[in-house]
Amino acid sequence: MRSISTIQVGGFAVLKTTSAELATHLLAQRQLGKQVALFFANTNFVVQCRDMRSQMENEGVAIVNDGVGMDIAARLLHADRFKENLNGTDFMPFLFRQSSTPLRVFMVGGKPRVLQKAAKYVTQLLGQVVVGTCDGYEGIKANPHLVETINQAQADVVLVALGNPVQEKWILDHRQGLNAGILTGVGALFDFWAGNKPRAPVFVQKMRLEWFYRLCLEPRRLARRYTVDIVKFLKHCYHYR
Repeated sequence: MRSISTIQVGGFAVLKTTSAELATHLLAQRQLGKQVALFFANTNFVVQCRDMRSQMENEGVAIVNDGVGMDIAARLLHADRFKENLNGTDFMPFLFRQSSTPLRVFMVGGKPRVLQKAAKYVTQLLGQVVVGTCDGYEGIKANPHLVETINQAQADVVLVALGNPVQEKWILDHRQGLNAGILTGVGALFDFWAGNKPRAPVFVQKMRLEWFYRLCLEPRRLARRYTVDIVKFLKHCYHYR
């Protein structure tokens, strides 16, 4: 998306775009037989994925903003703003709706039972074709030929839910061997689709406090992300201002 401007956040070039523009670009690239690796960058992404910055400086990689922390950094450091908040939970269903035909989806990551429920959600509620799954535990360990399996399934979209920075590293390490047109890291998305974790109420989302809602639900797992890692995020933003 060379024609779309970016905002530098912590050393990452993050696109100033909208859901509609991004979906149009991804589907157009797929029609042309080109591949795009899509990453949703929040404050945790900026901290955890630093070693992969050079790999992400590629025409086939799109990084978009996810969360209020990215907005604050853009305004404080550049007096600029993103057009829209983009996250995988909202964007992926939107992308599916924009496609004129159902997309062939391969899902990687999550616990086996969660993955099974999430796959049913994608098929029954989102109307897509799930052509394969591989859980993020024993499944991925026991499948050394996963790339070949995905290619044989003729997937259009590969959703990778392994968490930062594992999912980003997996995509970057394997993208050259994959034939799918859209590769993206989706974090906890399978848990939401499976009903294993609740989304914040709509009014909380509109107040941009979904991060606080998740922190209240999982304080032990997320406490470091919203304390120590926030300080690291601000440090990186200042350094690459």
